[in-house]
Amino acid sequence: MFLLLCMCLVGFFAPRGDAQDRAALWRGNDRSGRCQYTFTVASPAEASCPQAGGPEMEAVKARLSTLEALVSRLTDGGRVAGATAADSGAELREAMNRAVGERNLLQGEKERLERELGSLQRRLEEMLRETETLRNTPCSPQTPAVPDGGLMRPAADPAWQQSFQELKAEVTQVPAPEEYTGCGVLASVSEPVTHRKADSIAGKYGVWMQDPEAVTPHGSDTVWRIDTVGSDVRQLFSYESLEQLSKGFPTKVVLLPEPVEGTGGVLYRGSLYYQRRRSRTLIRFDLASERVAARRDLPHAGFHGQFPYSWGGYTDIDLAVDERGLWAVYSTSKAKGAVVLSRLDPHDLRVTRSWETNIRKNGVANAFVICGRLYTVASYAAANTTVNYVYDTESSRGHALAIPFQNKYRYNSMIDYNPTQKKLFAWDNFHMVSYDVRLGRPTPAA
Repeated sequence: MFLLLCMCLVGFFAPRGDAQDRAALWRGNDRSGRCQYTFTVASPAEASCPQAGGPEMEAVKARLSTLEALVSRLTDGGRVAGATAADSGAELREAMNRAVGERNLLQGEKERLERELGSLQRRLEEMLRETETLRNTPCSPQTPAVPDGGLMRPAADPAWQQSFQELKAEVTQVPAPEEYTGCGVLASVSEPVTHRKADSIAGKYGVWMQDPEAVTPHGSDTVWRIDTVGSDVRQLFSYESLEQLSKGFPTKVVLLPEPVEGTGGVLYRGSLYYQRRRSRTLIRFDLASERVAARRDLPHAGFHGQFPYSWGGYTDIDLAVDERGLWAVYSTSKAKGAVVLSRLDPHDLRVTRSWETNIRKNGVANAFVICGRLYTVASYAAANTTVNYVYDTESSRGHALAIPFQNKYRYNSMIDYNPTQKKLFAWDNFHMVSYDVRLGRPTPAA
């Protein structure tokens, strides 16, 4: 590099043209005794220099700066080119390794697909051979057979043919069983039918019902509804019919004198029965006079979240109606959370008789009563769940069930039975729905 710089300097300082023959070099000692060389060139145009270090020196400096920049660029360029070449080599090797790996994977996948193709081809050939064999095999005539105890006897036997025809005639003459219309056991629950969706958040939970034994001035077609979300639930909406409910046109709104707790209210014989907020007090509200006709505490009943259903909602006391009257489903501290079923006097709300079951109240989603039997539902949120238990008040015994039940909207907060219509009314996540039920003939074991 130093040699290159020197060659460039010689080029810069080499004398030019006609001044070449007038250059002179002197050598002599300076005042300190050191050897000093002096090089002079005569100027062709100037007698003397106007100033020391004039434009020629500035030009030399500029050319030196340009030369240094060029040398620096050449040197750095060499290093950068070397680094770039090394990086490019590493990237190429990595790309090669990836390509080789992907090629191996594709090769393995190709071999697997070829094996599967071969297997499918062999199976196809076997099926074609079997089909050809069956096609070429003649069908042998077969003689119809009739049952002979645990055996099958050919129907070609005239005696057996006659007996078989008589048996078939007897079977066809048996009439189809009639639908049971009495007070029986629950046999099935239909798919839900949706009648109305609530308009606001206040209707996420609620109660809707029709009076199974309506009293004037209200008829059996009148529909009643309470939205139960809120700290002071008092509004009772009245609709002339299911059609008016579906359209959302109430005919009347009644302001209840005491706030409602939970979704356990029912209608029966012209009165609304419900639990007063934050208490175990039951209220009978007469719909004709719009006054409280009776009130009474349900003895020892838990309330306001002590023994609710599994979904919550302060459902400690759940009232129910069936063919035999008015009921209360609840629990007590003595029962340790097990369901207690009590029959109530509909006039003054006295408990006439109670049954303590072995069903954990917070272990079931809801309950209803049909023909003196308490039924529980396993889940309030599962789309497909079951009516999973029944307790019979006549025998004081219960047993497990598995009757399919649907929660169409995945949050069922109220289920009540209407004995006149043979329907279940339910409130499922803002939606008012109903289910048809089919009852079967009770057996001694039930």
